[in-house]
Amino acid sequence: MNETGNICVIGTSGTGKSTISKQLADKLQLRHIEMDSLYWLPDWQEPAFPVFLAKLDAATQQDGWVMDGNYSRANTLKWARAQTVVWVDYSLPRILWQATQRAIRRIISRQELWPGSGNRESFRLTFMSKHSILLWSLKTFRSNRKRHQQWMHSEQCAHLQFVHLRSPRQVQAWLDTL
Repeated sequence: MNETGNICVIGTSGTGKSTISKQLADKLQLRHIEMDSLYWLPDWQEPAFPVFLAKLDAATQQDGWVMDGNYSRANTLKWARAQTVVWVDYSLPRILWQATQRAIRRIISRQELWPGSGNRESFRLTFMSKHSILLWSLKTFRSNRKRHQQWMHSEQCAHLQFVHLRSPRQVQAWLDTL
């Protein structure tokens, strides 16, 4: 892996992309870019896609970053500027367990997810809403896995080095080699 390059970390919601990205950025002394923080507006409002893309464009102008998030509609920009893609590909039970534990911690702590957004997880949003992150992870797991597998083998991503990690143990072993 080119340790001074640009790295995208992808995977189904709940895999720990942000945590892994922060660890990777710290280890390589690169900037960390969290796509969710660029995307979500206060009160869980979604921006117009061109507004989000402009924020992403500005954030990735300079080299030396680790970015986490999927947002496949932004792949043209992400893939053009990245050298490495880290695919965190845990099992569905593992993802649901991690997402549930994370949501409970955030509900109890009332943690603001992205500074200035005011967005927080709540019991209702997490466990009783059609917008639940748990439901989203469940609904997108299979399609994400299929799509990520296709990207890994596609011509348009041939310039990217893919690192496919299937367990927390593999993630840690890989981080330890850097």
